[in-house]
Formats: sequence, C-alpha cells, structure tokens
Amino acid sequence: MLLLTIVETSKFELRLSRQSTIHYITNAKNFSNLHLMPFSKANIMAQLQKEILPLQGNKHIAGVGDFDAGLNLIKHAFPNASFPLGAIHEFFCNGAEDVSATGGFISGILSAIMQTGGVSIWISSSRMVFPPALKSFGIEPEKIIFITLQKEKEIFWALEESLRCEGVAAVIAETTGMSFTASRRLQLAVEQSRVTGFIIRQNPVNLATACVTRWKVTHLPIIAHDDLPGLGYPRWNIELLKVRNGTPGNWQLEWAAGRFRHSYKLASINLEKQRKAG
Repeated sequence: MLLLTIVETSKFELRLSRQSTIHYITNAKNFSNLHLMPFSKANIMAQLQKEILPLQGNKHIAGVGDFDAGLNLIKHAFPNASFPLGAIHEFFCNGAEDVSATGGFISGILSAIMQTGGVSIWISSSRMVFPPALKSFGIEPEKIIFITLQKEKEIFWALEESLRCEGVAAVIAETTGMSFTASRRLQLAVEQSRVTGFIIRQNPVNLATACVTRWKVTHLPIIAHDDLPGLGYPRWNIELLKVRNGTPGNWQLEWAAGRFRHSYKLASINLEKQRKAG
C-alpha cells in the first residue's frame, strides 16, 4: 500500500511511502481538515490513469458513454474499453486493395458514430467509394459530403478545416504524406471540436505522428454462406499497430447483419464443412 500526502500550497507536493492508509491533507495551514481513506494500489493507478487520459487527448464526450463502435472484443484494446472519439486514427495501406478494405472497415465504425446524427466528410484526390454501397453499412449516402481535391496541400487544408466543425460527426481523408507537425495540428483541432478523424495513408513515408491509433486493414477470402459459392460477407484482417494507453492486437472480422462479428470461429466451421464434403 502507499501513503499519498498532498499538501495544498503554492506548489503541490507528492510524497509516497509504504503504509496501509492514504492521507489527504487539503490545507497546509489547517491540519484539522484531514481525510483518511483506505485505497489499494490498483485503485490509485486507475484514478491516476483516469485523470491523465484527458490530458493526452482521450476526453469524454458529453452525452456519450463507453463507445465500442460495434467492435465487440476489440474495445478492450482501448483505454477504458471505449473506442477513442474526438481523436485522429491513421490507417496504413500498401495499395489500392488495402485502401478499399480500409474504407469498408471505417464505414462500419462510421455507421456506429453516425447513429446520433450529423453528417460526415470524405476527402480524397480520386473517389474510390461507391456511395450507394454505403447503405450496406447502414449509412445513407446523402449524409456523406464527398470532396475531391488534387493537391496534398489542399487536402490537408480541407481536412483541418473540416475537423474544426463541431457539427460534423467524422472526417475521412485519403492522403500519402503527413508530418508529425501536421498530425499534431489535426489532433489539437479534434480535441477542441470532438470530431473523430480517420486518415487513410497509402504507402506512408513518415511514421512518426501524433495520432491516437494506427491500423492496418487487409482483405480476407470470403466465406461462402448457404453453400452459395462467391457469395459472402466482407471479411478483414485487422491489425491495431499502435494505440495510446491501450494494447495493440490482431483480429479477424466480418460485416454481417449490420454489425461486426469475429470470423475465426466461422472460418473453422466452414473448413470443417468443406472437409466433410470431400
């Protein structure tokens, strides 16, 4: 156990020693104001983490509780088991196929974010998204504003200005390069507006950014359903490469019946059916 003594003077002083009780002295001039509370080390660390997370960009959004974005078990990789809203998430892609897979995965998250209303903005140099296809993710195409720009400088200007709009639910941008300074500016913008940003980076060069998470999404072979070859739900291999104050990991998901679900069990069942079929 720890003895934590906090003396309120012009400068806070923190002393730690091995004791069974925590003492809070809230007034250095009046020691009669003394509160004794039994705390465990785990409780202390949990409280400190709760106070530190907002300073690092993981702020609670009013009216929104724990938000898992429909990601089920993946939510435990995030601080407080809640998908970081009002933060910048970056996705690494090696080619057009990865960009397509990433766009599908983001659309699933976007569907959950937009349940509370609002519109989203999708910025790119060449639109690869087929708007009517968004309906399969529960998103009305008219709720997405598509902006097509050719120059990287214009894309970042539109991205930053969009992230500053408090009435926007989320902003998605497809780009290549992004400096640490630029990413820090974007993160500061969303910490004020509470808008969630998704940056799809194809063949990135600079890896040092201030983004809260970093992902890599790739396609997986479709599993045939109802013994109909070629027909199935979109499946992805999801790699969470970096997450601030969280735990990176790897998962296999598919989008079915309007939600994410883990597909590794489904894959094993399907392979067993194929073996029995000979």
